[in-house]
Amino acid sequence: MNPDYNTRVLLADDHEIYLDGLQAMLQKQPGIEIVGLASNGIECVRMAKNLRPDIILTDIMMPMMDGIAATKHLTEHEPGISIIALTMFEQDNLIIDMLEAGAKGYLIKNAHKSEILEAIESVQKNIPYYCRSTTTRLARLIGQSRYQQSKPTGDTAIFSEREREIIRLICEEKTTREIAEMLFMGSRTVEGYRIKILEKMKVHSVAGIVIYAIKHQIYKL
Repeated sequence: MNPDYNTRVLLADDHEIYLDGLQAMLQKQPGIEIVGLASNGIECVRMAKNLRPDIILTDIMMPMMDGIAATKHLTEHEPGISIIALTMFEQDNLIIDMLEAGAKGYLIKNAHKSEILEAIESVQKNIPYYCRSTTTRLARLIGQSRYQQSKPTGDTAIFSEREREIIRLICEEKTTREIAEMLFMGSRTVEGYRIKILEKMKVHSVAGIVIYAIKHQIYKL
């Protein structure tokens, strides 16, 4: 987080205990200011327009207006606000709906504090964030969906043929050891390539690699 600037965060969830717990955790973090709490989508939209937060963490399933409709409205009318979806397990279709509506990332509700902070920092930089627990199946579904990844500032990534080969093997769920054996390389060398690929794509995880590779036609299902 930028020590000279407080990231203004709005939280939206209809479960009061979860909302209070998330607020209590985040407001202890330096560089974060909780500007409001909303208990439904309509309240979230109204508070977002009045408070102009930098980030909104919102549940997908809420009464009166769900997180998908709220995200779609805010993306159209308040494009400067970055939205992170909060979801339960087994909600793949809802996650895709949120991303297509304009969310820049998503988190499982029981995500660790460090991951929540990582997600906030990521979308603040206009870098999409996919929860660490994202399955390859979900990553592939996102890659094939209408969701358009936000474009971080910087030059367009260019990959060597070796990097493209490793990207395709990662997308096929090959482990570092398996890739090393298939390409007659050391595991450390493969890990070096993996780190470089993550940096070039400006993503944080294997899911990010898979989604980027499908969207940019490096990997075809």
